[in-house]
Amino acid sequence: MSRVGKEPITIPQGVKVTVEDRVFVAEGPKGKVSQFLLEGIPVEIEDGIVTVTRDDDSGDLRSKHGLMRALLANAVQGVSEGFSKQLEIHGVGYRASLKGSEIHLALGYSHPVVFKVPDGIEVQVDEKAGKIKVSGADRQLVGQVAANIRRLRKPEPYKGKGIRYSDEVVRRKVGKAGAVAK
Repeated sequence: MSRVGKEPITIPQGVKVTVEDRVFVAEGPKGKVSQFLLEGIPVEIEDGIVTVTRDDDSGDLRSKHGLMRALLANAVQGVSEGFSKQLEIHGVGYRASLKGSEIHLALGYSHPVVFKVPDGIEVQVDEKAGKIKVSGADRQLVGQVAANIRRLRKPEPYKGKGIRYSDEVVRRKVGKAGAVAK
């Protein structure tokens, strides 16, 4: 039995969970997240606890049992607590501002970069500190939006300029040393 897959998921107060037509839906104070269920992995909801089992011990189902439980646990945690990612902007003249549902970024290009924030994602921008906080109920969507923002100007290894995660360590390279006299 999968060590991750056999763990039960407890449903916190204020969260409503349903399963209909192979779709797991969790609703809570932070929003609504739905997850498609795989064939051969039944989900049971009893007394505020969600259990994920599998029909047989075939290799395909064994490999997906823990994954399915983790995805459902992320959905439950997302609608109750939410997920967030912190980004930092480093570089002279690099900055970000929030205008409606768009982030306007100055990243050293000859033009401003406009990033449209998708539905279900909340973004907070601290213009003075150069920080962007991406938060939402869907863990996969939060991570993807943060990665897309970072991709606009990845941190470079010589001066460290660019957009990085707050816990990311950028390994710096030594610049050109110049010609050695003979």
